[in-house]
Amino acid sequence: MTKTPEMIEQEAKEILAKLPENLTAKDRAAIPHMDMPAQDPKERIHNMNEVALGYTEDEALVEASRCLQCKNKPCVNGCPVGIDIPAFIHKITEKDYSGALSVIQESSLLPSICGRVCPQESQCQKYCTVGKMLKDVDQAVGIGRLERFVADHEAANTTIPEIAPATGKKVAVVGSGPASIACAADVRRAGHSVTVFEALHKMGGVLSYGIPEFRLPKRLVDKEIEKLSVMGIDFEKNVLVGRTRTIQELMEEDGFDAVFVGTGAGLPKFMGIPGEDLVSVFSANEYLTRSNLMKAYDEKDSLTPFFHSHKVAVFGGGNVAMDAARTALRLGADTVDIIYRRSREEMPARKEEIEHAVEEGCNLRLLSQPVEILGDENGIVKGVVIRKCELGEPDASGRRSPVEIPGSDYTVEYDTVIVSIGNASNPLIKRTTPEIETNRRGNFIVNEETCETSMKGVYAGGDIVLGAATVILAMGQGRKAAAAINEYLKEKK
Repeated sequence: MTKTPEMIEQEAKEILAKLPENLTAKDRAAIPHMDMPAQDPKERIHNMNEVALGYTEDEALVEASRCLQCKNKPCVNGCPVGIDIPAFIHKITEKDYSGALSVIQESSLLPSICGRVCPQESQCQKYCTVGKMLKDVDQAVGIGRLERFVADHEAANTTIPEIAPATGKKVAVVGSGPASIACAADVRRAGHSVTVFEALHKMGGVLSYGIPEFRLPKRLVDKEIEKLSVMGIDFEKNVLVGRTRTIQELMEEDGFDAVFVGTGAGLPKFMGIPGEDLVSVFSANEYLTRSNLMKAYDEKDSLTPFFHSHKVAVFGGGNVAMDAARTALRLGADTVDIIYRRSREEMPARKEEIEHAVEEGCNLRLLSQPVEILGDENGIVKGVVIRKCELGEPDASGRRSPVEIPGSDYTVEYDTVIVSIGNASNPLIKRTTPEIETNRRGNFIVNEETCETSMKGVYAGGDIVLGAATVILAMGQGRKAAAAINEYLKEKK
């Protein structure tokens, strides 16, 4: 039975009442892992409000009490920005929430965001000693949930990092996603002038247009951008670098001493099967941008049109596929099938996101490969031809490869298809800046230690380098590039 928020809170109170004053490691490991309170699935599919409700103070205190405070801090090794995780969790157990936030902000300016969307189970929590003792990463200390609790509890705490005296140096940051935000903040802290250039009309990059409101409320993104503005960072919207201004023009004509490129990987991939040019076939990028950035879900106050779907097929098994499928339900679809060519165990999406999608009514059509999209006389999708698959030998990633079963094709009726099989790098900057070397996928090639590209003074990080990656990995590269830029500007005349 799914626990209600009230049940989880009562459980936390009962656990706290029984905790001994001086906890041993054995005591801590025996404390039950606290579930995350969430909206009822039947209610949440009719609104865009956040699904996960966050820990209450009692729940956070219980979960924080599970931390063993390991001296070798294995969890920190799994954090791309190196947050001192045991230290901030210890502050929670002392109810020093502002102190906990200060510890986090030494390494990350985005705890309210990372606590919500980062895949902690494959990063910090993967190395948690408690999880290893219990032989289940799902039973590791809920580091991300505790990070979110601290950020939310201290939401009114708008402490601005100290800014060094002005250096007279100028840095351009291209894009305003997580890599760019992290880089801009650290470069500004060093006293350099920073201008962020964003191609769209709203800042935040993938945080604003890619992740749905029910997973990441946009007020949190806006607050983080405002914090950067208070730090003295300038923002220019509707500037498409590579077209409106080139990298060379930024440096040679506008006088920027260094440039960081964090433009992400926003060019959607398609399968190349018949029918992908039909009217009601969308890339997940377009579909989510219409809803997240342009608020198509708010028909009363938004003028953004969207296709009113009844039967939706989503191709793919990653987090973006889950986001698209769950958004389709909220936009009124009666049926949403997630079509994936491997089994559920091989799905790259977070376990929590898959569970939420299934709870809400999305169907997993597994070991299934779309081979053709069928259209009616008006060019609108009317169905998908699907071929059954079986799992073969593991591929280079370690996952078992899907093998199509000849003669197993069948057709299912749909009126909408959303393709979510990944993204490639936008080639625009490369086309206008041949000095920057890229790999065969179009990703920038950078020095692993400094994130500098083949063009002097130009650095890059995030999805433009890594391909589709996580928010925290992008931030890690942004911080690494910022450190290198700050060193480079010390030597630049």
